[in-house]
Amino acid sequence: SWDPEGTVRITGGAGALGSLLARHLVTTRGVRRLLLLSRGGDQSPGAADLIAELGELGAQASVVSCDAADRAALAQVLAAVPADHPLTAVIHAAGVLDDGTISSLTPEKLEHVWRPKVVAAQNLDALTPQAGVAAFVVFSSVVGVIGGAGQGNYAAANAALDALAARRTAAGLPGLALAWGLWAEGSGMTGSMLRADTARMA
Repeated sequence: SWDPEGTVRITGGAGALGSLLARHLVTTRGVRRLLLLSRGGDQSPGAADLIAELGELGAQASVVSCDAADRAALAQVLAAVPADHPLTAVIHAAGVLDDGTISSLTPEKLEHVWRPKVVAAQNLDALTPQAGVAAFVVFSSVVGVIGGAGQGNYAAANAALDALAARRTAAGLPGLALAWGLWAEGSGMTGSMLRADTARMA
């Protein structure tokens, strides 16, 4: 169980999956304080409506502009978490796609995917106070296990998230990697992929 007085932080919190998860935590887990990190902050599409909706459900939520891959910026956001509502859980749901076959991958295409997925997760791992944190969850992908056509960079990044969770649990810390398959609900990441590669994904 999670301390109802604690704060739950979600990276990618204003995106399609982060929003869905925030609603789930409020309605099923009784979470009452959410810190939603998004590179677009409260200017992200739908952020204002999400905050209002969560408020109607009895939760206090804020959407903060922060690139979790920027260690200094993330540390500043964490320092602002109030002591009377300390961090209870960390959920990393951010990510981007930059598809291409292995032969077409460049250092830039790898970095584009690696930074929001892996560097951000490493920063969260290093900067999260371990005392009192009941959960450290990363949204991984099945492509990190079985691969995915044209997604060598994305597969590598998600395998790294799986390894991070394994290392945390081996050290006696909370750590869980959820290796999701394709979500039924479309998102900014998967919308174009679904349109272009419906047959391949099927």
